[in-house]
Amino acid sequence: MIRHHLNDALLMGYSAGQLPEAFSLIVATHISMCDECRARLESFDAVGGALLGALPEAGMGADSLAQVMARIRQAPPPPPAPKPRAGVFPAPLRDYVGGDVEAVRWRAVGGGVRQAILPTARDASARLLYIPAGMAVPDHGHRGMELTLVLQGAFRDEVDRFGPGDIEIASEELEHTPIAEPGADCICLAVTDAPLRFNSFIPRLLQPFLKI
Repeated sequence: MIRHHLNDALLMGYSAGQLPEAFSLIVATHISMCDECRARLESFDAVGGALLGALPEAGMGADSLAQVMARIRQAPPPPPAPKPRAGVFPAPLRDYVGGDVEAVRWRAVGGGVRQAILPTARDASARLLYIPAGMAVPDHGHRGMELTLVLQGAFRDEVDRFGPGDIEIASEELEHTPIAEPGADCICLAVTDAPLRFNSFIPRLLQPFLKI
């Protein structure tokens, strides 16, 4: 049961193609897991389509339709749809990474926590986090927005509990200490548009090297 969802601003930005690459990745991954957000996104897509339909028509050549139909007939048949595969990563993230968890090159960041920075445009960053059960991420605040999507396991912080499919939207007002729950190790996808603000000295010292 997914209890924490995307807000309208993020869904509308995704529908309009206005989000940074890293944010688009986490939104696409969440909506592949969440029926509710996927339905809301479809409603925003419909509104966008209606607005486009209200724009003045553009002039077209008399043979435009014939040219389009000719290209369709000449196009090769689409490849068969891949069969769904079991794994931790939903399809949008798995395609982006090039595989599932075993394809990730993790880097230790301390306390058993590992991360893998994903290549995205510089306007925002995306990383995978592996947090062993019972371990905590150092307490921190935010200089911008941070989205964290749970892929496996669960964590708790000062806000609530977040399980598979849940997404936490953290703003500059939130300071928290996420702690992975007992059981399965917690794997998350996290994106930020500004560096985190750590409260302890050691995390602040390591921050430039870990690019958090």
